[in-house]
Amino acid sequence: MMSATLNMLAVDKLNGNNYASWKNTINTVLIIDDLIFVLVEECPQVPAANATRTVREAYERWAKANEKARAYILASLSKVLAKKHESMLTTREIMDSLQEMFGQASYQIKHDALKYIYNARMNEGASVREHVLNMMVHFNVAEMNGAVIDEAS
Repeated sequence: MMSATLNMLAVDKLNGNNYASWKNTINTVLIIDDLIFVLVEECPQVPAANATRTVREAYERWAKANEKARAYILASLSKVLAKKHESMLTTREIMDSLQEMFGQASYQIKHDALKYIYNARMNEGASVREHVLNMMVHFNVAEMNGAVIDEAS
């Protein structure tokens, strides 16, 4: 799985002109590796020496996931962009910076993702796993660009 992930990142390196497809690739990788939460959850406080095991584990899980996601993102950037962003400590900082630099209006990305979700149909004989993964990616893209997805909507 690791080499497949690295191949995906190497094929779609961000160069400035391909931000939308690059962001979709990064989101897909982070979802598959269960790392997407580092983009939406704040970093927990560094646990005190007398902190409970649960608190320490939550912090360690977030820190480890952030480092892995950060490495994936930096590996998928051009050399110039990677150098510019390597001093940033969190994946959220890097993604926010890249959004400012290259992001098209998030409304359009959100619209395209929601349009895909509403129009998606699973063909007979198609892989359920692939369909569910595609839907998860598009739901995530919509949420990351401001869509509120809950039972009411």
